Amino acid sequence: MPERTMAKFGDMKTLQKSAAAHASIHNHFNKDRHFNRRDIFKQNRAAAPAQWCELLA
Repeated sequence: MPERTMAKFGDMKTLQKSAAAHASIHNHFNKDRHFNRRDIFKQNRAAAPAQWCELLA
């Protein structure tokens, strides 16, 4: 599924712009930070780039 979603974008620059916009909106409405301790929140945020690397590989 993620491969099909990514295939809709013509090039990497378009994908990066879309991902940046999505991240900005997601972070604005993300309430997880308020419900989790700081160390758990940071641990979850640190895992996000690894997931992107898996998707792009």
